Amino acid sequence: MKENISFFHEALAICPLDGRYANVGQKFSQYFSEYALVKYRMRIEIMWLIKLIDLKLAHLPEKYTAISTWESLDLRDKQDVVKEKLTKFYEKFSEKYFLRIKEIESRTNHDVKAVELFIAEELENMGLSSLKSFVHIGCTSEDINNAAYALMITEALSNVWFPAACDLVEKINSLSKEYAGTAMLAHTHGQAATPTTVGKEFAVFLHRFRKNLEVIKAIKIEAKFNGATGNYSAISMAYPQISWQEEARDFVENYLGLHFNAITTQIENHDYICYLADAIRHFNNVIYDLDIDMWLYISKGYFKQVAMKTEVGSSTMPHKVNPIFFENSEANTEMSNAIFMVLSNKLAHSRMQRDLSDSSAMRNIGIAFGYSLQSIEQTLKGLLRAEVNTEKIKNDLEGKWELLAEPIQTVLRKYDIADAYDKLKELTRGQEITEYEIKDFIEKLEIDDDDKARLMELTPEKYIGKAEKIATEQ
Repeated sequence: MKENISFFHEALAICPLDGRYANVGQKFSQYFSEYALVKYRMRIEIMWLIKLIDLKLAHLPEKYTAISTWESLDLRDKQDVVKEKLTKFYEKFSEKYFLRIKEIESRTNHDVKAVELFIAEELENMGLSSLKSFVHIGCTSEDINNAAYALMITEALSNVWFPAACDLVEKINSLSKEYAGTAMLAHTHGQAATPTTVGKEFAVFLHRFRKNLEVIKAIKIEAKFNGATGNYSAISMAYPQISWQEEARDFVENYLGLHFNAITTQIENHDYICYLADAIRHFNNVIYDLDIDMWLYISKGYFKQVAMKTEVGSSTMPHKVNPIFFENSEANTEMSNAIFMVLSNKLAHSRMQRDLSDSSAMRNIGIAFGYSLQSIEQTLKGLLRAEVNTEKIKNDLEGKWELLAEPIQTVLRKYDIADAYDKLKELTRGQEITEYEIKDFIEKLEIDDDDKARLMELTPEKYIGKAEKIATEQ
């Protein structure tokens, strides 16, 4: 079996995101895998070295063997050439680099130190040995780790999660516009209620998703870079003339493109991850709500599912087309939420200045994102396969004349008619009322002719209030 593991790695995977849902998991592997974490750590280490070169703290070599014209370059040119070389170095991160770092780690039993030692090796090979002692100077491992995770999360959100979420939201937006005026029987407490429109109900979800995305986008992804217990102690001893608080802020904000967390212990306090976990969890919950509604609408026949010729709905019932995409999504929102909830609760705690429990917890961030993405994609597939059954919706509304009890009693209230509610309750509660009975009741009312005419023209299908306008204006 071990010999064939490369062929069967998906089948042998314990986590579905590496197996059955590998098409989703692979989208995040470049951001949240072990390989990715090592790559991002190396990126932070190199960017810090470049920052030190810009501060003119790191010494440049007298000769640069890879460039024959090195001696003719002035100091600024030397800096630019070295920084370009360093940038290309981490951009060329490969399996070879990863395996070498892991080999070093097997000796050091320290993952971040292994990255530092690997960089020092490669600087020697590049003719930049005078920079070796500046790799990781003034840093604690958590400076590298927290910044790496912040970049991983930033880029995973930007490149994978947000585009998928926006695709889902755009589909819902198009449905809200397309069916803005399609009247539909509403259900409160599972019972027939004041009609709405299909588009308006999609507009409700559209509004919720958009607000939630605004919350997620507003969360500032932070990093700290302040040494062993957050006081810049070691680097300040080496270079007391430099304002390291200002330089750390510059590094985090201008070199890494993150927000600076100025006051921490040895670890970045992870508060932004807690905010993000809670916000995405809420986005997942809105998906869950949509999944349930779509499942119920399909069960009522308000939506038909497009049947694919080669697919099977049931192993024994040939007629079935099951709402599997919404069911799959429902389960995966719960998986994502469970992990995000653990992260939100766990990462808010750390013993005094540092403990390592957050490190193990953080490695599960990608799984939480992955299940959320699986949910988003499955719900979108479900929506793409669902068609409004206008005939069924229309038929359900046509016989519900009792629904007009609400507008009639509301008009009667305008005229201060005593017991308006009770009059309609007596006529309609728990009963199926015909068009004739409703219109006969209206005809006998002593109200203004215009109001009476509007009530006489009203049908269950027309009684949708401003639903169409609400859906159209979203």
